[in-house]
Amino acid sequence: MNRISSALVAALLFAGSAHAQERRNRVERAQDRQELRQDRREMRDDRRDVEELRGVLGRFDSAWSRRSEREMSAVEATLRKLLRAELAESRAELDADRAEARRSYREVRGSEWEARDDNRWSRRNADDRRDLRDDRRDARDDRQDVRAEEAALRTRRAIARELAAIEGMRHGGALHRKRELIVELIRVGEKEVRGNHEEMREDRREQREDRRETREDRRDPWGSRRHTADGWRRG
Repeated sequence: MNRISSALVAALLFAGSAHAQERRNRVERAQDRQELRQDRREMRDDRRDVEELRGVLGRFDSAWSRRSEREMSAVEATLRKLLRAELAESRAELDADRAEARRSYREVRGSEWEARDDNRWSRRNADDRRDLRDDRRDARDDRQDVRAEEAALRTRRAIARELAAIEGMRHGGALHRKRELIVELIRVGEKEVRGNHEEMREDRREQREDRRETREDRRDPWGSRRHTADGWRRG
């Protein structure tokens, strides 16, 4: 194969690589938008849950002070329903967080391959090194999100079991404990709302990073490499 043919083949391979990179950028931007929409939905759900639990706490205190069996039974039924819904939401959010963590891991692996390729060709590509640092930080944050959601789910499950064990009991110790458990559920929800704020900041930062990477790839789709009829040379 002559040198012109070799250059043509290499150019075609590079064009395919650049096209694949642009496609990956589009996929990542779409995932970022989807995750931000998911964060906003989770924020609304968690705020609603906290407000509903605060309402239950107020009704509980009223029923207790009035010693109303009818009102207390209604409170217990509402709490049971809310807790079932929260457990389902928590499991769904955990699945979503795990999916995001897997995506971040794949992005880290991709960035590591790019960094290894730079080392193999003795290139000094600051963009690739920065992308690797950003992806590792994002992956670390996503793993922390998974652990936080797992902890929240464990707490809710433990509270659900304890509430079920003392449901219907009306002596002072049981009522005090029920109130403590409702307050604990509110605290778990408030912590998740705060976590949602942080998660939205992380996702917006990832959006900015992906837009920056897209601009870099469009400016120089082959990194710091250039191809000529004579072979490789560094830009």
